[in-house]
Amino acid sequence: MVRRADMERQEPTLWQALLPIAVLVVLLAASVVLFGSDSSYGPNQIALMLAGVIAAVIGLRLGYTWKEMQDAMVGGVSVAMGAIFILLVVGALIGSWIMGGIVPTMIYYGLKLLSPQVFYAACCVICAVVAITTGSSWTTASTVGVAMVGVAAAFGLSLGITAGAIISGAYFGDKLSPLSDTTNLAPAMVGTELFTHIRHMLWTTVPSITIALVVFAILGVMHKPAVGEGGGLETMLASLSQTFTLGWYMLIPLGVVLFVIYKKVPAFPALLIGALLGGVFAIVFQQEVVLTYVDDSTLTRPLALVKGFWMVLFDGYRANTGNAALDDLLTRGGMASMLNTIWLVISAMVFGAAMEKAGFLKLVATRIMSGAKTAGSMIATTLATSISMNVIASDQYISIVVPGRMFQAEFKRRGLHPKNLSRALEDSGTLTSAIVPWNTCGAFMAAALGVPTLVYLPYAVFNYVSPVISGIYGVTGFSIVRLDPEHREAAPPVAALDA
Repeated sequence: MVRRADMERQEPTLWQALLPIAVLVVLLAASVVLFGSDSSYGPNQIALMLAGVIAAVIGLRLGYTWKEMQDAMVGGVSVAMGAIFILLVVGALIGSWIMGGIVPTMIYYGLKLLSPQVFYAACCVICAVVAITTGSSWTTASTVGVAMVGVAAAFGLSLGITAGAIISGAYFGDKLSPLSDTTNLAPAMVGTELFTHIRHMLWTTVPSITIALVVFAILGVMHKPAVGEGGGLETMLASLSQTFTLGWYMLIPLGVVLFVIYKKVPAFPALLIGALLGGVFAIVFQQEVVLTYVDDSTLTRPLALVKGFWMVLFDGYRANTGNAALDDLLTRGGMASMLNTIWLVISAMVFGAAMEKAGFLKLVATRIMSGAKTAGSMIATTLATSISMNVIASDQYISIVVPGRMFQAEFKRRGLHPKNLSRALEDSGTLTSAIVPWNTCGAFMAAALGVPTLVYLPYAVFNYVSPVISGIYGVTGFSIVRLDPEHREAAPPVAALDA
């Protein structure tokens, strides 16, 4: 039986669907103009919330109740709770791994083994290998990536380029790993096999990472390190070795985290294990570091160690090595450090959920596809839609699921193999999520690496070259696979997909 409220709802018009987007664009632009690099520390959140409210108000005019819109926004936030839990535990892991000596050890050996001239390219390759093994760009960035940022700071190299290299490598590995959730999600949405999807992605992924590595190699040769000459590097190495207990065994927590993720333990418990191990290593191997950090003479030694373990999980580590540059580098982490990022994620999901509930996302995607007449325009439309979903809905999963569901039938109707669609979804939806500041992925990367999204964006070469190559392939027809006539499925025309 159809409810009266459902019968009275109106279909949104295109201008109604575009109005909240236009408001968001204007507010975000004003945020950058008025607040500059501080725009992600409150102004962007307000912009997203206000645009979400406008979407909800238009939804009311279409016949939805406020409770329905509010429930949708609450549901949208609930979808992001997994990411929020991971953000909190990553904050704890960063703090405990610094105090426990894991990050200082990786920085120390990184400074010993890596040359500034090859650092950016090596950073990209290392992160790619780790991400293929774990299937997680987030885990790669929050473990190995954090150490790489530390090495770059010690060398006096660009943190923006370093973060771009980390993200390029991490997303390359994530995209090709059969353990990755998005790599499994994309083919599942369009009806193709996992390894068929991965093999088809090699056509765009290999050229993209090759271009990225060439760029990072050139940047490494061109960039002159500010530290590392005149004794600066040696001073930092000495400070690390004098403050922390260093040794190969300090990398055991890293090995444990990579192993449990390889064994398909979910990210949250895997990273929590790593955070707790970091605290244990701090109590066992870094007792003087912990006692200096706590600085409470009223406590017995065991209680002070326990308090330090507890404090670093929620408040992060505050370094006091006597070396100002090193102190600035190692003063990081804690769950509290992630609260602003969580605020950004919640605000973004409120906006995205209101847009989806009112039918705006579906309408915009359908109108876009209605203009696609050729295989090349179909691919270009998919790329543009997924990127737009990353900007509007602020979530990489939505950028894969919504276009995947919307375009699957039309690709088959036009005789295009589903693996063309799944590849386009990954080339755009997965990769561009990390270069949108208010997207869950962009917010995470900025928080974990300590480098603002707009700073590393120009250097996340792999992430924006891959969609370009994918679009070129679509226009030229290169590597675009068509279905045999007997495998084509009848599908309604695009205009009928609104029903």
